[in-house]
Amino acid sequence: MVDPTLAEMGKNLNEAMKMLEDNQRKVEEENEKKYARKDIPGPLQGSGQDMVSILQLVQNLMHGDEEEESSQSYRLQNVGEQGHMALLGHSLAAYISVLDRERLRKLITRILSDTTLWLCRLFRYENGSAYYHEDDREGLLKICRLVIHSRYEDYTVEGFNVLYNKQPVIYLSSAARTGLGQTLCNQLGLPLSCMCRVPCNTMFGSQHQMDVALLDRLIKDDIESGKLPLLLVANAGTPGAGHTDKLGRLKELCEQYNMWLHVEGVNLATLALGYVSSSLLAATKCDSMTLTLGSWLGLPAVPAVTLYRQEDPSLSLAAGLTSSQPVEKLRALPLWLSLQYLGHDGIVERIKHASQLSQRLLENLKNLDFIKTSVEDELSSPVVVFKFSQDHPNIDQTLHASQTSAIQHTLTNNERHICDTFNQWLGEQLAQLIPASGVDVVELEDEGTCVRFSPLMTSAVLGTEVQDVDQLVDCLKMKIPVLMSTLQLRDEFEQEVKRTVGLSYIEDLSWPGLGVIRYDYRGDGKNDDKQDKELEKINTELLKKLSELESDLSFSLGPEFGGEKNCVYIGMVTEDLDVSELVETIAATGREIEENSRLLENMTEVVRKGIQEAQIQLQRANEERLLEEGLLRQIPVVGSVLNWFSPFQASPKGRTFNLTAGSLESTEATYASKVQGTGTTPPPTPTSGRTKQRLPGQKLFKRSLRSSDGFSETSSVSHTDDLEKMEQQPHASSTVQEQGTSEPEKSEQQKEVAQATNRETEDFQSDKSPKSGNDCIKVKEQESLR
Repeated sequence: MVDPTLAEMGKNLNEAMKMLEDNQRKVEEENEKKYARKDIPGPLQGSGQDMVSILQLVQNLMHGDEEEESSQSYRLQNVGEQGHMALLGHSLAAYISVLDRERLRKLITRILSDTTLWLCRLFRYENGSAYYHEDDREGLLKICRLVIHSRYEDYTVEGFNVLYNKQPVIYLSSAARTGLGQTLCNQLGLPLSCMCRVPCNTMFGSQHQMDVALLDRLIKDDIESGKLPLLLVANAGTPGAGHTDKLGRLKELCEQYNMWLHVEGVNLATLALGYVSSSLLAATKCDSMTLTLGSWLGLPAVPAVTLYRQEDPSLSLAAGLTSSQPVEKLRALPLWLSLQYLGHDGIVERIKHASQLSQRLLENLKNLDFIKTSVEDELSSPVVVFKFSQDHPNIDQTLHASQTSAIQHTLTNNERHICDTFNQWLGEQLAQLIPASGVDVVELEDEGTCVRFSPLMTSAVLGTEVQDVDQLVDCLKMKIPVLMSTLQLRDEFEQEVKRTVGLSYIEDLSWPGLGVIRYDYRGDGKNDDKQDKELEKINTELLKKLSELESDLSFSLGPEFGGEKNCVYIGMVTEDLDVSELVETIAATGREIEENSRLLENMTEVVRKGIQEAQIQLQRANEERLLEEGLLRQIPVVGSVLNWFSPFQASPKGRTFNLTAGSLESTEATYASKVQGTGTTPPPTPTSGRTKQRLPGQKLFKRSLRSSDGFSETSSVSHTDDLEKMEQQPHASSTVQEQGTSEPEKSEQQKEVAQATNRETEDFQSDKSPKSGNDCIKVKEQESLR
């Protein structure tokens, strides 16, 4: 019968997890106001709170504000039943720690022995001991202390003095994870000179495997200089490319120089499968290895395990691999529960499923052009690294001759940088569109920027299935033509921009797109600050107008950090892009914005000068009127009598101010024609000179893709329809003319003319041209009679 306390604990855990995993937030407005400033600590309530209120608070802290958060999932993984067992282990560990000492000792001994035995059998590591730790680097750190205690007999008494007399050396591969060597030296209190990085192969074998011959020479040099080779860290799956070092030869070298061999890497998970490659099977003979079961099996909050072989328990205790504290020994409890829940078959099935996903992706990548893979073993490699490469061997067969020459022309000295930029964009797009695939971007020393698919580290956590791999391949097939088209048109776009007045091409190799341009403001050069502000204003307005156009292109201000200022960044494009039309439209739009800006800027000055000129002309007109009419006509009474006896005929004169031209103009033309007009035509709005007729639904900057006969499918269909309409026009015109008068009203002569015209029209349509000159004359006579 189950202990009531344990049953209650499991029940409470299930209820708590159910509440915390509820992503549907049903909170009223007052609760939202209550937790609006939940990041500021509040006072501790004196009476306390119940469990439901506390869990509700935890849920709000986990999910955050939905308006500020993105639409992505709040969790990195979906905690299933096996995850609940791991989380239950942490609660049970706290409960078990309150038992009496004897019962606690028996329980801990059983948990440790069971877990260690299961892991050693599962991963083919015979007669091994286990150390459970939270940080995956902690196991290697304790192993280093173990080796120091075993190789330096007086280390316990003299400490660093024995290390000073004979300096230890730890060997790492140059492909090891970043910062591992520095962490070991800092935690062990050793200088960085104790860490030796071994280069990888540069001429033979994999570019990510440790150079064994060079390692041998380095060890001999260290021995001759009075140093002590202590430990070698090898990789069974490098952090970047997932390649495995030559573990068999490294083990022989370590035995020769009495060194400790430690192995780590994701490929160690495949030791649980039925078939294991010989290169990886040598890992079972190493002195220690670190296993990260949490990511391999999708178990949250379970410790990493370091398996090692050491016959002297006192050295293990001195190194910290074993502890006398019962609470520390309870770290294995979550893993002990999870392994029992999954069983041997469940564990093997999860690892096998991840390996099958890698093989499926690798098989599909072999059939894709312009994709280069970096895989150590095509039959059993659990990590697939690939990249987009424009120098594909089948380039001449997959592209037309013009496209091939254009792509080869782009292979400049900056090819590596541009390729890295495109692969960075490709990896980010695949990770965003297919999040369940778990792909990420890695930087490799030789290959550059690549996309990595490591299902052993992500599939159990993200729930990756076969259909996710298929979607990844389909998405990759759609992105490759976009990458190729953009790469092909980059040089054409650069040359077109450089030939266009008013535009500047900005070279930015880190931008994944067509290119970067800037509209140059043609100022007077007197005030640089004013010109900079005007340049920023014009380019900002230019970006706004380009974004409003109905096109498939993406325009932006560029990256948030490190991008050029006052520029327009153009993203990826397709092969049907009309580069010349795009550049002309950008230049015309920029000129229009600049002219409008200048018009508004000079409007105040133009109006002020116009008013001054108008005042001068009015004063001059009054003086001329005084001379023409005479002085007597200006006297009020005398002038009225004189005008009654002898009226003065004066032509009407006036002035009008033209805002467009910025000048005063006479109104004589207006009075003469009785129509209001300005006499000047405003300047036309700048538009692109390449105004083209577009098909229905065709967007801007698109050109028709020509087939072998010179017409695309869309253009050929529309062309055929136009021909049919043209052939029906004569019939339609004759029908309309016949419907203009009724049959009784027609004379016999008109009927004969109409019949003859119809016959000649049919002959003209059948032959497409009159057969002789007489036929032409006859048709003309009939038309004149009609």
